[in-house]
Amino acid sequence: MSDSTQTPQMPTPNLMLDELEKFIGTWELKGAPVGGEGETIKGTAKFEWLPGKFFLKQTFSLNFMGMQIESLEIIGYDEETKGLKSTVFSNLSGQALPYFWEVKGNVVKITVNYGILDATFHGKLSEDGIHYNGGWRPNDGADATVNVPYDLKGVKIS
Repeated sequence: MSDSTQTPQMPTPNLMLDELEKFIGTWELKGAPVGGEGETIKGTAKFEWLPGKFFLKQTFSLNFMGMQIESLEIIGYDEETKGLKSTVFSNLSGQALPYFWEVKGNVVKITVNYGILDATFHGKLSEDGIHYNGGWRPNDGADATVNVPYDLKGVKIS
């Protein structure tokens, strides 16, 4: 007969997920294609933990030079790669898209390599955690008409 007074051992999130805490909140985004003028890219990104803090949810809305992009991204620890991996569901694809995240201090790198999507985001958060600057660039050999290079700035508004 087992002792029913023992509390079951609850799983705990991987410590790598702690690096995502700095993103929690709503961010206002502005940017432009490389070499472009003005702010032709505008939108918001909201980050929040799902219960248990095993996954971070990002809801994303962006007007990209007149094209509206809406997405839901779920970021978590991937045991197979020993890193942060996400799945993005968007209005631009009938397929869930895999992205890979690296966050080291205030430096962020996000990569997608799926079908014709082949690009990497490099960015940096300010020391106060309220601003970031970065940009997406096509990876070597990628089609730059699909993987449009652009820069993006963000400010945490809540």
